[in-house]
Amino acid sequence: MTTTHHVPVLIVGAGFGGIALAARLRAAGITDFAVLERTADLGGTWSRNTYPGAACDVPSDLYSLSFAPNPDWSRKYGTQPEILAYLRRVAEEHGVTRHLHLGTTVTAASFDETRRHWTVSTDDGEWTADVLVSAVGAFAEASVPDLPGLGSFTGPVRHTLHWDHDLDLTGKRVAVVGTGATAVQLVPELRRVAEEVVLFQRTPPWIVPRRDRPTGRLRRALYRRFPVVQRLSRAAWYAGIESFGLPGFVHRAFRFPFEALGHYQLRRQVADPELRRRLTPGYMIGCKRAIFSDSFYPAVCADDVRLVTDPLDHVTPDGPVTADGTRHDVDVLVFATGFTAMPQLAEVVTGTDGRSIDDRYRERPQSYLGVANHGFPNMFTVLGPFGAAGNQSAVVMIEAQVGYIVDALRRIRDEGITRFEVRADAQDGFVAQTHARAGRGTWLRGGCSSYYTNGAGLNAGLYPGWSFEYRARTRRWDAERYDVSRAVPAEVAS
Repeated sequence: MTTTHHVPVLIVGAGFGGIALAARLRAAGITDFAVLERTADLGGTWSRNTYPGAACDVPSDLYSLSFAPNPDWSRKYGTQPEILAYLRRVAEEHGVTRHLHLGTTVTAASFDETRRHWTVSTDDGEWTADVLVSAVGAFAEASVPDLPGLGSFTGPVRHTLHWDHDLDLTGKRVAVVGTGATAVQLVPELRRVAEEVVLFQRTPPWIVPRRDRPTGRLRRALYRRFPVVQRLSRAAWYAGIESFGLPGFVHRAFRFPFEALGHYQLRRQVADPELRRRLTPGYMIGCKRAIFSDSFYPAVCADDVRLVTDPLDHVTPDGPVTADGTRHDVDVLVFATGFTAMPQLAEVVTGTDGRSIDDRYRERPQSYLGVANHGFPNMFTVLGPFGAAGNQSAVVMIEAQVGYIVDALRRIRDEGITRFEVRADAQDGFVAQTHARAGRGTWLRGGCSSYYTNGAGLNAGLYPGWSFEYRARTRRWDAERYDVSRAVPAEVAS
């Protein structure tokens, strides 16, 4: 017999979003919830992306939860092991671990209109919940190009999301496909052990100085003794990163100072004019994600790294073949090709019209504030479409959404609300606003294609506005934009 568990609130995903939401719910006195996580560990992106060199490109003072500062970051930018350790500590200190159900994959979820709750099937039993929250991040499913002959390759094939630490690359010829943020971190590490790294570049990225460095003992002691100093550092980084919105969604003319910084890094680190030409982006900065790195260009300049800019055509048993007919024999093939637009969970959560979140997204990117979707009552999302910003730390946006959801859940409980659903007109108005504003800057008009846009050339899900503006919009649950039903009091029903 299958056991059905019921909780008022069911959270799916135990990354930054799920942990932050669980911690703030407990702080608000709401403890009757569960968190499902399909992997064997919490941490989301930071427990799964363990490739060599994995780190954050947002300074640690900002890439951390405001209610759980860490004065002991060892470096300016957190590495994957240190960020994961931080999340484990936050979960333990805020009582989140007692709500976790690890190794539990959601296989289906649908809303029961009669009972006004969600029925959620997993590989470890069935759950029901009054409110369902998706806290599954955007970087959850690997994207691998459909190259003819890929299955014939005789060597190991890996995506960076599924790194095999038992795979010894010492003295091997390693092909890396992609030059995005992951490849920029990976290539300098691979060349330390590989005989040769063959880097297949489709589009060169904009790279600006990173200036990473260890955090000195004096700074850490200062942070511990005077927490306000770390808060000031966080505020300074917040303002600096927020400025990337100027070319992104205000006007393309603001791109020039940022592009000058990218050109400076390229000229400073690449002496060969021909190699520099091949590494120079032909689109506006901000059209794709700009990358912070001081080690990528020196690695590409090394004799044991070979840059290939001809398009990939197919794969043979010995390695990739480019469109010009050149065969590149390698021992290992690594894809650093990013992630799918929507997580697997979006395919199995069904709305009131029988379509999934993924179906709706493929029709057109849509949501309300990235936290709600018309047609999916009694449900919230963390970092849903239009809930992430291209010009700010994801953690800043997550905390704004968590505050909105906690306020909503508190009012739902206190006011006896049994069903809520964002109104279609509220969602349509928000989506129209995001598309109109995104058209001003480099995200849509920067001369490239990226995960910032979909196949129709529309904003694929970035919030085209200032994060402080977004935080103001999500400061409270705006129930007036929802259709809300409440329980009928017993004396009225009788």
